[in-house]
Amino acid sequence: METPPLDIVAIGDAIVDVIATCDDSFLAEHKLTKGSMQLLDPQAADRLYAAMGPAREVSGGSAANSMAGVAALGLNAGFVGQVADDQLGDIFAHDMRALGVRFDTPPLPRGDGSGLPTGRCLILVTPDAQRTMNTSPGASHQLTERVLDEAMIRAASITFLEGYLWGPEQPRKAMLKAAGIAHSAGRSVAFTLSESLCIPGRREGVMGLIDSALVDILFGNEDEVRHLTGCGSLGECLDSLAAKVPVLVVTRGAAGAVAVTRSERVEIRAAPVAKVVDTTGAGDLFAAGFLAARCRGRPLRGCLEAGATAAAEVISHFGARPEADLRKLVRL
Repeated sequence: METPPLDIVAIGDAIVDVIATCDDSFLAEHKLTKGSMQLLDPQAADRLYAAMGPAREVSGGSAANSMAGVAALGLNAGFVGQVADDQLGDIFAHDMRALGVRFDTPPLPRGDGSGLPTGRCLILVTPDAQRTMNTSPGASHQLTERVLDEAMIRAASITFLEGYLWGPEQPRKAMLKAAGIAHSAGRSVAFTLSESLCIPGRREGVMGLIDSALVDILFGNEDEVRHLTGCGSLGECLDSLAAKVPVLVVTRGAAGAVAVTRSERVEIRAAPVAKVVDTTGAGDLFAAGFLAARCRGRPLRGCLEAGATAAAEVISHFGARPEADLRKLVRL
């Protein structure tokens, strides 16, 4: 049977989220900054995991979360990311496919020489719903150009690239190749910034990608775009980046979101939420809603509103994957 064409294909970290609650004293004891993201080697991840309370595991990763949202919205989504041939790798692959996301990347065999396990993100959620992320990338940073399916990228309306995966050389080359393939087929390329942008050396590379006109849609939050541009005010950031990308989307948490194109600027308020439980995945699901609406030809405001609604759903419960029926909440 012929495989249906994809609306969106994403390339990003293949990570399993391990989510647990904690209080502020736990963060202080382990010298963790609330709301931050840090990278851990496998040994440090083992130590932190041993100290955590009861947790639940679900496949995650920023762009993978977005594709889970896209699939929940009824669109055809694909994901490219590297796992290892281990238990967490099996969990990741099963979860993605069960959600309806096409995931064909073969796992790294146990004897490949790297010895790296499937990546995991230890997420600590405090009573104020802030999440502190501790990521051990593992096999996800072993992604190479060889696993790219050029036909899949050419067929997808949008290729979505994740900033968390931009740093390591091999995955960066794979994403650059994918962007070139997409543009050669007349398709769009979207890129999402991430907290890992703060790691020295990554800012310059991301700006190089943007300056080379490989990004058609750029997502970021206020802090990320300020760090990227070095601008003081949000207005200056918008002016700086809007001159370089056709569509710029900046999320502002409770203050809503703004999108700027060559001819239009639209701002919206955040969608209402009865109670914020866990902010994990808010930006990921915002991107899912925005991109899904764009694929369905919605105007800029409609894309922003779809993103805000999807983000509001995911922060109303634990975990970075939607639990409610997004197609009823976001009517595309």
